Amino acid sequence: MKSVRILIVDDHAVVRRGVKALLETKRRWRVLAQAADGREAILQAKKCKPDVVVLDISLPDLNGFEVTRQILKVSPQSRVVILSMHQTEQAIRDALDAGARGFVFKSDLDRDLLSAVEMAAQGIQFLTPKASEMVVERFLKGDPPAAPGPRTGKLTPRQRQVASLLAEGATNKEVAAALSISVKTVETHRSEIMRRLSLSAFSDLVRYAVREGLVRA
Repeated sequence: MKSVRILIVDDHAVVRRGVKALLETKRRWRVLAQAADGREAILQAKKCKPDVVVLDISLPDLNGFEVTRQILKVSPQSRVVILSMHQTEQAIRDALDAGARGFVFKSDLDRDLLSAVEMAAQGIQFLTPKASEMVVERFLKGDPPAAPGPRTGKLTPRQRQVASLLAEGATNKEVAAALSISVKTVETHRSEIMRRLSLSAFSDLVRYAVREGLVRA
């Protein structure tokens, strides 16, 4: 397993301890540093150059969106995974617009954080199933149509199945179970789908799936 160097940012010490304990259950993952506010987080990111930053959205000085932007300026190779107790579609959009590669509700930490960090470390966008469902619902309710883009003909039938399930909020493990394939195969399909369609963010995949009728309304 690839080593992953991590910075944890949260203003509650008990949350930082819990997140650190969870992350370090993975072999070769190491928490380099911790920060309790946005300014400290930016300084630590500049100093440590972490692979992944696990960042709370609500901080006492700068909000998580601005901290994400600043971290990506001082450490462009870092990937940010946002943690949030706010279950709103706008928060998800703001996080992705700021450059975050993952979004996890704090209520889903135990289930989804490890997957989010692993995907982010590979440069792959990750939304929890609940967050993905919220984004899909917004698009289905009349979001402005996306600009013309790639057609489903660029994908194989299996890739269309994978894209459909992911856009509906299924995790890699759930997609693997539904299609009777391995999680590793799902990850390979996901990377290839993003490459073939020239997509850079998971929200782009959701838009694509809605536009092409791959998501069930």
